Amino acid sequence: MSIVSVKDVAKSFGEVEALQNVNMDVEEGEILGVLGPNGAGKSTLIDIITGQQKPDNGEVEVFSIDPVNNPVEAREKMGILPEREDPPSFLTGNEYLDYVSDVRNTSIDKQEWIDRLGLEGKMEKQTRNLSKGERQKLLLIQAFFHDPEIVFIDEPLVNLDPFIQREAKKIFEEYIEDGGTLFLSTHVVSLAEEMCDRVLFLEDGVFKDEISEVENLEQSLFEQH
Repeated sequence: MSIVSVKDVAKSFGEVEALQNVNMDVEEGEILGVLGPNGAGKSTLIDIITGQQKPDNGEVEVFSIDPVNNPVEAREKMGILPEREDPPSFLTGNEYLDYVSDVRNTSIDKQEWIDRLGLEGKMEKQTRNLSKGERQKLLLIQAFFHDPEIVFIDEPLVNLDPFIQREAKKIFEEYIEDGGTLFLSTHVVSLAEEMCDRVLFLEDGVFKDEISEVENLEQSLFEQH
């Protein structure tokens, strides 16, 4: 069943056409990868689907909800792990997760996440005093802990060390096993090949290819593009 529908979506920033009449669906229970070079339009697409930007043209539905006109209702079902954001710098790690828990009206076993992502001894520091990787871990936690039905993740392994990258992949796999759906945006071919069930290749704001057999993704992409 399709839970995300994007129809003829276009978005420009001045003379730059970030997205050009994009069409796509996300099926329930899959890990869909949107792969493309930097500047391809991947983050803009996520922003539009999650109701953070309004398209110039086209329609978007998430669980039959218009996320642009009903962003709060739509985001109740979503988790979002952005690429270019940080937690509020004046909050400690504990305060940030407590704040998100209140906003999401849910509880969280913080200690389980702290242990799993190696944040012991870091949670009483203001986030401005944490490393980029430690701030990324906090964003990873907030994307998943409220049991969303779909999570949008944009370059999820940026700034994470190899051990935490492996743990993050386990978190993604467990989430899918529990019935979730993932939208994974990345420019890393090996990550898409390892994690995704299906990959859409985005370039210059246009989907150039759809690959459902991802085992030889790198070879397929280089042969075709």
